[in-house]
Amino acid sequence: MLTLQKLFENVKSKIKNSYKIDEIDNIRIKYLGKKGIFSNCIKNLKNSSFEEKKKFFIVFNEIKKKIINQINKKKIELNKIILDQRIEKEKIDVSLPGRCRENGIIHPINHSINYIKNFFSQLGFESINGFEIEDEYHNFDALNIPKDHPARNNNDTFWFDEHRLLRTQTSSMQIRIMKKEKPPIRFIFPGKVYRNDYDSTHTPMFHQVEGLIVEKNINFSNLKWIIYNFLHDFFDKNISIRFRPSYFPFTTPSAEVDIITNVGQSLEVLGCGMVHPSVLKNVNIDSNFYSACAFGIGIERITMLRYGISDLRSFFENDIRFIKQFKHI
Repeated sequence: MLTLQKLFENVKSKIKNSYKIDEIDNIRIKYLGKKGIFSNCIKNLKNSSFEEKKKFFIVFNEIKKKIINQINKKKIELNKIILDQRIEKEKIDVSLPGRCRENGIIHPINHSINYIKNFFSQLGFESINGFEIEDEYHNFDALNIPKDHPARNNNDTFWFDEHRLLRTQTSSMQIRIMKKEKPPIRFIFPGKVYRNDYDSTHTPMFHQVEGLIVEKNINFSNLKWIIYNFLHDFFDKNISIRFRPSYFPFTTPSAEVDIITNVGQSLEVLGCGMVHPSVLKNVNIDSNFYSACAFGIGIERITMLRYGISDLRSFFENDIRFIKQFKHI
């Protein structure tokens, strides 16, 4: 019995001087485990009398119960210390100002495209995207562009092979829509186009929005009304606008449209015209019954004019300082 009491005092002292959960677990295994010290004490009783064994187990069970209580109590104490240390380490000063996460900024090109789409949707135009990899027929042949036209040269166009290319204009979607849809047709076609050129006013990739109307009795006056209203809405109601004759293989008559600055300088902003009868014939639309008008807007150009940007390459250099200037547009 004296041995049990000494063991208990020894265990109690070890528990008291333990400062880690692992140490407590090791003490439990060392003394109370199947091969522990108390188990060995029980084995030594095999030659003892029944009365001695009875007295031993009464004391043993009492001591074992106390040891288990001591271990559980110490574990609770150590877990509390660990939790307090973690709380202190991870403590948050709620009086500090919150971390601000800035929202993304819409790129000025995307902003202009969205603006144009919204404007023309109010006039009944549906917006549709198209293929950036085109074939020769839709990009050139069906648009009445002859085989010897300079736009077909490698110096101007990115060719994959003899028949496939990166589209040079979104006008190819006009052909696809007129082949697929029956008049009346009223669509715009925003998207990327590609030309082999690069300087302060040209990049190999840029954006266009083409517009197309195919209906009965559509004429150049209707086209002018649309262009006037769009430019006045996009720039300023007080700007001066000038139509001047031009040439495009797929429209006749054709015109380029300028806006006149306050100092009398003219700046070209888009091209337009009545769709050529040969183009309508290529898509099986009777030009005696239907007429069509079309226009093409260079997004980068009008965005540069609207916001006073001097170098086209600024749109694509990923300088966050440039993009941040358009946070509130």
